[in-house]
Amino acid sequence: MDSATLGALLDDVAAGRVTPVEAASRLSRLPWADLGHARIDHHRALRQGLPEAVYGPGKTVGQVVDIVRELLAHGTGPVLVTRVDEAQSAAALDAHAGGTLHGRTLVWRPQPAGSRPGRVIVAAAGTADLSVADEAATVLAAYGVEVERLTDVGVAGLHRLLPHVDALAAADAVVVAAGMEGALASVVAGLTAAPVVAVPTSVGYGASLEGVTALLAMHASCAPGVAVVGIDNGYGAACAVARALVRRPA
Repeated sequence: MDSATLGALLDDVAAGRVTPVEAASRLSRLPWADLGHARIDHHRALRQGLPEAVYGPGKTVGQVVDIVRELLAHGTGPVLVTRVDEAQSAAALDAHAGGTLHGRTLVWRPQPAGSRPGRVIVAAAGTADLSVADEAATVLAAYGVEVERLTDVGVAGLHRLLPHVDALAAADAVVVAAGMEGALASVVAGLTAAPVVAVPTSVGYGASLEGVTALLAMHASCAPGVAVVGIDNGYGAACAVARALVRRPA
């Protein structure tokens, strides 16, 4: 349930197209539905502007299938399942038509491209950072954000980034996925006035400490205003950007 769907339901009641009893039945699933193993938050899009998504790890195949069924039947907007394994993906796609798999993210009912205002660049420092960048780009696209990708533009070959300076300056937000020492976030933030959300990745040798070095370096960036999410959290970066864009005028 989001604000547009709630408004349409109330209009239907006022016009006599939906009875008050039927409307009450639909609203009874707010704010959440109890599946026994999960409580599905149908009220989240009304509160936050973004519907509930499903985190795959730790859930059984059956739980993923049940949760997706509930969201598709009674929720609105896109349905996302992140970090799925092969068994979860195969079962959910078999049980529920219309889904697509992007990397390790399942998507049903994506919003039309451009339905959420703003153009976002998702930049990956290296090919090894692509899985995290892919997650961010997939989530943004599912929420209707126009996404442009930059791949393998890390600071070890800074000349690869320079042809895209104008695009970075024109972007409404930028997501930067980088491991090693995480320097790309500072470089990008020095080239654009757009909000920059940095995602440290668990990529790198020895002292990269599975992303901890990049995380700390991004927090210590000399470029002011860089926002940093957790290690490998492409989903969180996408949601941070979507929240920033949700109140922008179209």
